[in-house]
Formats: sequence, C-alpha cells, structure tokens
Amino acid sequence: MSEPEILFETDGAAGLVTFNRPQALNALTLGMVAAMRVKLKQWAADPAIACVVVRGAGERAYCAGGDIRAVRESGLAGTFYGIDFWREEYILNSEIKHYPKPFIALIHGVCMGGGIGVSVHGSHRCTDPSALFAMPETGIGFFPDVGGSFILSRAPGESGSYMALTGARLGLADALYTGLATHALPKEQWPALIESLAKGADPAAAIAKAAQPAPADAPLAARRAEIDRLFAGATVEDIAAALDQEASAFARDTAAVLRRRSPTSLKLALREIRAARTLAFDDCMKMEFRMASRILAGRDFYEGVRAVIVDKDNDPHWQPATLAEVSGAAVEAYFAPLPGRELPL
Repeated sequence: MSEPEILFETDGAAGLVTFNRPQALNALTLGMVAAMRVKLKQWAADPAIACVVVRGAGERAYCAGGDIRAVRESGLAGTFYGIDFWREEYILNSEIKHYPKPFIALIHGVCMGGGIGVSVHGSHRCTDPSALFAMPETGIGFFPDVGGSFILSRAPGESGSYMALTGARLGLADALYTGLATHALPKEQWPALIESLAKGADPAAAIAKAAQPAPADAPLAARRAEIDRLFAGATVEDIAAALDQEASAFARDTAAVLRRRSPTSLKLALREIRAARTLAFDDCMKMEFRMASRILAGRDFYEGVRAVIVDKDNDPHWQPATLAEVSGAAVEAYFAPLPGRELPL
C-alpha cells in the first residue's frame, strides 16, 4: 500500500503533522486538507496536547501549494472537486488563524501558495535558511489566496502589492521582514525543539531560546522606498507606467515580469490587496472564495496552469491580453456576493 499523503502522530505534549508527498513538493490535496481539519479539531479538545507542530517530508519543500493540476482537471470536467478543495482549504486556513493552541510551522525549502496558508496564519513560523516563499498566482491566471490578501495587505509599505503582482520569491531575511516567518531556526535544531515541546516546554520560550538572530540583509527592506514609490498607484496601469518611467534595472525587470502575468489576475490581485487592508481575516477569506469560485468560470486559470504545470511551455495566451481590455466592471464581478454559496465560516 502507498504511504498516506499526510501523517499524524503525538509525541508527549506535541501533536505532529507531516505533509507526506515529497515527490510532489508536498502539494495539498482535498484529502489532506480534510484530514488535517479533523485532526486539528481533535487536538484542540485534547488537554494532553499543548501545541501542534507542522512540517514537510523530504528535503525540497514544506509545501509548494495546492494540487492545482487536479483543480484544473476538475474544472474542465465540470466536477465539484475544485470548488470543494478551495472551500475546505480556506476553512482550514481560518481554523489555523483562530487555533486555540500554539501552531508551529517548521518551514524549509519551497513554501508557496497553499503552503503559505498552512503556515503563516499560525502562531510561530520557524524557518530554515533554505526556505523560499512566494505567492506566484498571477503567473497562472489566479490570485494570492489562502489568506494571502490579509497577510500581504499588512506587509510593510507597498511590499505586499509588489509580492502579489510579481510573485517575487523571498528568502529567510525577507520572510522575517514581511512577517511570513517569525523565527530563524536551522533545520538541524528542529529535533531538539520538538523534544523540548514534547516534554511540555512553553512553546514561545522554547522557540525564542533556540532561534537565531534575523539576517541583516533583507533585500526588500533595502529597496523599500523604491517599492513604495513605484507600487503606490491606484491601478495596475499606474504601477506599470511608473515602472516604465523609472531608469533602474529593478524597475525594468519588474515591468517585464508584469507583462508576462495575466492582466485579469493583476487587476484582481491589486483590488484584493487594497480591499483587505480594512477587512478582518475571515472577511478576507470570504472575499477570496468569491473570487476563486468565479475563476473556475473563466479562462486564464486553465491556460496558466496548462502553460506552467501541464505543458510547461511557459507561453500562456491570456484573454483578455492587455490591461486596457480588462474593465472595472469585469473585475468587480469577481467580488460580488455568492447567494447561498458563501464560504461557511
């Protein structure tokens, strides 16, 4: 028999979760999400469990995201898997955000998309120097979800808008700077931390004792003033124009990245990040579910996943093909209520 996709065990006072699809970079499936929800609820009610520790199997990833190939196939076939996956995943993200016990993510390697959702909303994100964070959804015709609207809208200055639009990849220093990570903790120290937690040590004190100083060289921090100025525009067109008018290599390269992204996704991403600044977490999740539900009725998501994941030609043909063709009314339609189908939080 094949190994389970997600593993649960207890070690003293600690409940341990392991994403167990290393060959798929621990990408989440509907079954993994559903099983994790059940186990977290059990541990929340168990007085013997003082904290939850989550990690990814293998050397390459904590969790690379959701299994978007399966979501695409579901949408093309007209089945309910895709929307069921997003519903369960977003409810899990909310349950992690409101979890009554310390939720400790041990992050190494790739942590993107759905991996952000099962880490960043927890109380502690202990991060190895190998970690690579990103919300790259605009490159596949989607948008930053799994609570990305909430966390990116609260990143310093306009760094969240920059990350949402470009899918910029962040190392440990930038993850700490933006709040995606809370502590620098090399992987070789994780067994000792887990042993301490299993013996009932206070999680906050144990993590603080083991953590290393944050790296001083956060590239986003060094470029903060430039990012704030270039990404302050009210529209994606304003931001693109500001980048084109700037002489720096950073602006030139960033403008080139935006031109390869889905125009619809770019406008959705900026709209959600700006809206999320005044929304509570669960309201952000409800907003994202509205958007995701309507993505399945569109085209760019299917084309983006085809180009990046299925055929891997990295040559998506977006429709509409330009920012000018994406109307304000078309964008607003993604945010409209879903009568009788809202996210049940």
